[in-house]
Amino acid sequence: MQTSDLPDIEIRPDTAFRMLDTRELWSYRELMYFLTWRDVKVRYKQTAIGILWAVLQPVAMMLVFTLIFGRLAKMPSSGVPFSLFSLSGLLPWQLFSRAITESTNSLVTDQRLISRVYFPRIIVPIASVMAALVDFLIAATILFLLLVGYGLPLRVELIWMPVFMLLLILAALGVGFWLSALNVEYRDVTYTLPFLNQFWFFITPVVYPASLLPDRWRFVYALNPIAGVVEGFRWALFGIGTAPGSMLAASAVVSILLFCTGSMWFRRRERSFADAIGSGGR
Repeated sequence: MQTSDLPDIEIRPDTAFRMLDTRELWSYRELMYFLTWRDVKVRYKQTAIGILWAVLQPVAMMLVFTLIFGRLAKMPSSGVPFSLFSLSGLLPWQLFSRAITESTNSLVTDQRLISRVYFPRIIVPIASVMAALVDFLIAATILFLLLVGYGLPLRVELIWMPVFMLLLILAALGVGFWLSALNVEYRDVTYTLPFLNQFWFFITPVVYPASLLPDRWRFVYALNPIAGVVEGFRWALFGIGTAPGSMLAASAVVSILLFCTGSMWFRRRERSFADAIGSGGR
């Protein structure tokens, strides 16, 4: 066969918007496990109390919020002790905040690994979110111990907790995918992240009940996916707040939308990560 008879093959970069390749992720599951535990170990390396910081931080914030908002500002808590009220909002919020912070910087932190070895780059921000989830699960034991200490029963509505956790993880992954991909090329993202965290904290009902908002603003407020999650936590734990309904549905739609668009954007940009990291971003 002559060379002229061979078909011409043109190789182009994949520019299609695609979501996660679950089969590929499964084949690299051991790497994801390694990166997750590496992040957990590095975070508490050479600390005096180690992983107990995962408990100390939310407890310290709970005490501060109880004093300022519970005792001084007299913030309503629907009959629930304000320490429990604030901690039930703090735990999901801190999981979300830490997840997006760590995942945003994850690609830049692991730039040597990304520039030398092939693997699905999306594993890196996923591992950062999973490491934050480990901290959440440890800190959640304090919440349940306080429930027992205050003599509050464990409600059957707690079976909804996996649903709320799934929505929280989807939202955190979605935001993490968007910001980590943008941070590779535009390091400004790192500097805007503290402001984003502070703004998002105040529009989330962590230290105040969502019932304080006028009814006409409830739907707009529900577009914050973490608002629906926090309200769901309190409903499942104490029977207060908003039961699963329109608010949770709106939060669920936003969480899924963030996850889908974030994963597609990440997959579109990941082929340029090694070059962008090598050039130091923009």
